[in-house]
Amino acid sequence: MFNEKETLDTLVSLLKINSPSGYTKNAIAFLKEKVDTLGYKTEVTPKGNLIVSVIGKDTTVTKGLSGHVDTLGLMVRSINGDGTLSLTTLGGPLTPTLDGEYCDIVTRSGKVYTGTILSKSPSIHVFKDASTKARDIDNLIVKLDERVKDNEDVLKLGISNGDIVAYDPKVVVTPSGFVKSRFLDDKASVSILMAVLKTLKDKEIVPATNLKFIFSTYEEVGHGASYIPSDISEFLAVDMGCIGLDLACTEFDVSICAKDSSGPYDYDLTSELIEYATKAKLNYAVDIYPMYGSDASAALRGGANIKAALIGPGVASSHGMERTHVEALKNTFDLIMLYIGAV
Repeated sequence: MFNEKETLDTLVSLLKINSPSGYTKNAIAFLKEKVDTLGYKTEVTPKGNLIVSVIGKDTTVTKGLSGHVDTLGLMVRSINGDGTLSLTTLGGPLTPTLDGEYCDIVTRSGKVYTGTILSKSPSIHVFKDASTKARDIDNLIVKLDERVKDNEDVLKLGISNGDIVAYDPKVVVTPSGFVKSRFLDDKASVSILMAVLKTLKDKEIVPATNLKFIFSTYEEVGHGASYIPSDISEFLAVDMGCIGLDLACTEFDVSICAKDSSGPYDYDLTSELIEYATKAKLNYAVDIYPMYGSDASAALRGGANIKAALIGPGVASSHGMERTHVEALKNTFDLIMLYIGAV
């Protein structure tokens, strides 16, 4: 049932929409328009999260599923005397990978300028420390693609402190099925959830229970799904699976996370997901992520009385130049369909 082309089309389109934490309205509008064409009931919360409701066979039980549309990003901290921009982070980008990246600067009026993120020592011919200078946020600036010589010139453009800086995702889908891009965390999972919604509608499948899909907007800063509707009793966060060190997950697997930095996920629900994956002979891995949090952990911290679990496609090089494979998308899709009783 997995439609690879439609899923990748949605993913590529979504990746190209700037949506750092705090500036997600365009990504949410894109998803809402697609969901509205399917005929599902939608709600955008005051916080900006999109909630999609699906009626199931057992209407006394509601399961929640989430993916976050917000990404890592930057914000203008201050305007320097030479017309460059100092920066602050939105979430936790791997800042050494940002040196040399193209970016958009989005003003409060909606005007968008372009620029390049650079080290403060950007030239090997000029700066003795060009190759050794730390690439942390205090040593990176944005050089605007405008004729500016000082901060007054920048202010005249309408750029000010607090403006969003969104850097280029650099999306590539290879003939061998790899997807290379920034922000696969978590737009890969969002595209999978959208594929689930479309499959339910196209195939006229009624899931086992009521479902509420939550597309959250502040996950990268820790409180994406800190509020969820009170009728949700089970909650499945769909977010990227980590790869590296002693982790079992690969770019072809669906990851099932037993524990992250917030603590263990529900034992019985996690075991149920492992059983589904085993019986269906999916490529999957069970892992522990010591430096990771999810929408499910945010919901638990927010006081939700739920069973919670976490799965997602394996994604390499998280918070840098990420990569996954269509097989990971398919394995995650298949596990979700089993979980919601749609197979």
